[in-house]
Amino acid sequence: MYSPPPDPDTEQRMRAHHAHTAEALDVQVEPGGEFWGWAGRTLGAPARTVTGAPVWLRLVSAPADKASGKLWDGALDAQHAFGDLDGHRPALLAVHDAVDDTTAYRAELSVRVDEPVLSDDPVLQHDLPLPDSWWTSLAGTLEKVAAVSTDRVAVRQQYMDRAIPEFLGIPAPAAPCWTTAHGDLHWANLTAPLQILDWEAWGRAPEGIDAASLYAYTLLQPDAAAHVRAVFPVLGSPAGLAAEATVCAQLLQTVSRGDNLTLAVPLRAWSEELRRRCPSA
Repeated sequence: MYSPPPDPDTEQRMRAHHAHTAEALDVQVEPGGEFWGWAGRTLGAPARTVTGAPVWLRLVSAPADKASGKLWDGALDAQHAFGDLDGHRPALLAVHDAVDDTTAYRAELSVRVDEPVLSDDPVLQHDLPLPDSWWTSLAGTLEKVAAVSTDRVAVRQQYMDRAIPEFLGIPAPAAPCWTTAHGDLHWANLTAPLQILDWEAWGRAPEGIDAASLYAYTLLQPDAAAHVRAVFPVLGSPAGLAAEATVCAQLLQTVSRGDNLTLAVPLRAWSEELRRRCPSA
């Protein structure tokens, strides 16, 4: 969760459009619980329908000439592709689009998830004992996601070919299988009981990308990281090498930009393991 944007004009504009959208969708926003995204790009808040059903109203903004493509349409595409994933994904109920001058706005009204996310930070900062049933639900849900056919792309081969040699020092491993993935699986997008949130980035990726992502964000907790590897045996296997190398490169790239610095040391240790496993290293 981010703070309101430092630019007061952006904050006022987003609040005004959020209120206008609530009126257009005939929902009443509840006080408190406001949730800002990075740089004020999104604003979400709890609300209720006229029948009293709890919902979540999220407003996304973008320059009008960029209001299209994977991230813009992710939630809507996910609803069409997955529905509510047997109760493990909050269903999208309605979408409302608007344009104001050079800025486009999309409001997404979803079923509200009342359980808090498992971590306020994508990186797991403390041990998190979860029942075996939770892990079984997660693995089973990701299997259902992987089986869905889509033209959306979460990871591009061109990125792998460029980033893996740059940040790991090895050629990009060949991905023997590409499947559909959530594309941004970390601890701030998960709840218990299981709900998987934020479906903007989903699409095709090397097999095991979601497991590798969750593992990466668990590296500060060795016991929990070992449990992720046990639940997802693709990790550590030849089949998962491309996914692991991709995620490791992605996060090392963020470290090079000054983000995720707490992961720098374990990521470099992971990259050494991946170099040893790479047959062409």
